[in-house]
Amino acid sequence: MTKVNVIDLKGSKIKDLEINDEIWKIEGNDIVLKKAIRLQMDSLRQGTADTKGRSEVSGGGRKPYRQKGTGNARQGSIRAPHYRGGGIVFGPTPRDYTFKINKKERRLALKTALSEKLAEKKLIVVDSLELTSTKTKDAISMLETLKLSGKVLFVSSHDAEKLYLATRNLGNIAVLMADELNVYDIVNADVMVCDEDTMKYVEEALN
Repeated sequence: MTKVNVIDLKGSKIKDLEINDEIWKIEGNDIVLKKAIRLQMDSLRQGTADTKGRSEVSGGGRKPYRQKGTGNARQGSIRAPHYRGGGIVFGPTPRDYTFKINKKERRLALKTALSEKLAEKKLIVVDSLELTSTKTKDAISMLETLKLSGKVLFVSSHDAEKLYLATRNLGNIAVLMADELNVYDIVNADVMVCDEDTMKYVEEALN
């Protein structure tokens, strides 16, 4: 079992926390990780791009001129793809970009993302993320005290309303509940900050 430091919001160490190596220190699978991220990103795509084929554009109900005798190449419709205003060949049509991955791949991708954060020393564990104030300046002061910079992901197991309200005006801060934790947000963050109960929740969920 590996131990990590648990600190308070003032940066002082409180105790050590034992974590499960089978979740936090595995040999990652980058292929599954990439697949899980693509799944999440593709699910956000609207898939509403549309073009009209030659059967959908208006006009072109008859031949533009007779088959023979004009000296021109034979044509059946002025709405053929090579005409201005004609149909589009192989253009995009509305579609669903989502796909499925199995449960084992989802769990492995999440474990890989968490293990990489721990290995890079970008995972910070605090005793609690409950703030006493909803002021942005207090949140900024807390970030400076903990020496956090870049994109910061806070993951709380309890009500994080004050933390959310205090950081919502800061574009580089994201706040999630423990049951909302996902691969993309973990990978996208420069630093991940969890409370102690979130660590336990993740281990129970992935064990």
